[in-house]
Amino acid sequence: MKKTNDKTKSDYIPALRFHWLTSFYDSVLRWTMRESTFKNQLIKQVQSYPGQRILDLGCGTGTLTVQLKQSYPESEVTGLDIDPDVLRMAEAKAAQRHLSIKFDQGNSYELPYPDHSFDRVVTSLMFHHLTTTNKLQTLKEIFRVLKPEGELHIADWGKAKNGIMRIAYYSIQILDGFSTTTDNVKGLLPGFALKAGFNTMNETKQYATLYGSLSLYKAKKCS
Repeated sequence: MKKTNDKTKSDYIPALRFHWLTSFYDSVLRWTMRESTFKNQLIKQVQSYPGQRILDLGCGTGTLTVQLKQSYPESEVTGLDIDPDVLRMAEAKAAQRHLSIKFDQGNSYELPYPDHSFDRVVTSLMFHHLTTTNKLQTLKEIFRVLKPEGELHIADWGKAKNGIMRIAYYSIQILDGFSTTTDNVKGLLPGFALKAGFNTMNETKQYATLYGSLSLYKAKKCS
């Protein structure tokens, strides 16, 4: 694992807000979030080709990173996360499956990669942890590291389609904080993507979950 910064545990919000809950993250997603359904659809949406480079941004414990490599074995897959604890879990998953995946430590709004480094950037359940400023900066960084014609694929909380889903989402806001999660439930991510340089960002799918409406998005960097 390559370390790219010296962030301490107080500098970021972990996946379930508290570090002592990190070991339960995989189980929570598996049993309450329709994880296999939305991640399988996200992977299909990526449509990577042999020789392409994929970045799993905010890779967490590496479940999606591993699935991307298994689905696209001839693509080069990299996972990046700011949390060293989850990165160790991700590395272990890849090692158990004998998969060649590079894992880096770094934050999403200061990506440690040159311009035009990746053909695809994929991210799952990360954006709702970011402030509005950092959401915008992260999208600008993604745009920078994508190659021309490269694509961004996001799975995260989206605009609630009905009152039940809006009420359900309050559990996420209480856990992760209203200051970072409100942009998502207002459906602001596509507008942020336009400000970052993408021509469009489309919602391709939405799922009803115990915690609210989970959306898939796709954006392309035009040459």
